Amino acid sequence: MLTLDEIGQLTLGFPDVTEVERRGNRAWNLRNKCFAWERPFTKADIKRFAGAAVPEGEILAVRVADLHEKEAVLAKPPKGFFTIPHFDGWPAVLIQLRVATRKPVHDALLDAYRWADGR
Repeated sequence: MLTLDEIGQLTLGFPDVTEVERRGNRAWNLRNKCFAWERPFTKADIKRFAGAAVPEGEILAVRVADLHEKEAVLAKPPKGFFTIPHFDGWPAVLIQLRVATRKPVHDALLDAYRWADGR
C-alpha cells in the first residue's frame, strides 16, 4: 500500500521535480510539465462505473508516452493499474495506491518523468 505522501517523496527524489497544486490536488511537474497527479473521482466518473465496484482510496494518474504504451501497460496491468472512460484517448493510466505495489508504481513514475524530460 502506498500513499500520496510516499508518491511525493518518490517524485521529489527525481532531479528538478516540483510539487504543485492542480485543481485543488497534488501534482508533480518537471519544468512545468505535469507527469503525475492526484486524481479523485468526480460524480460523473462514479456514475460511469454503473454499479461496478469503484476503486477506493487515493488514486494517482500517471502520464505515459503515448496510447500504444498505455495499451501495453493495460494489456497486462500491474496490480492497481486501470483506466476509466474519462481517460479514453488520453495517454495516462490510473493507479489505486492502496492495492498497488512499490516497484511498478516507481517504474511508472520514472517512465513518466522521462517522458516529461523528453527522453
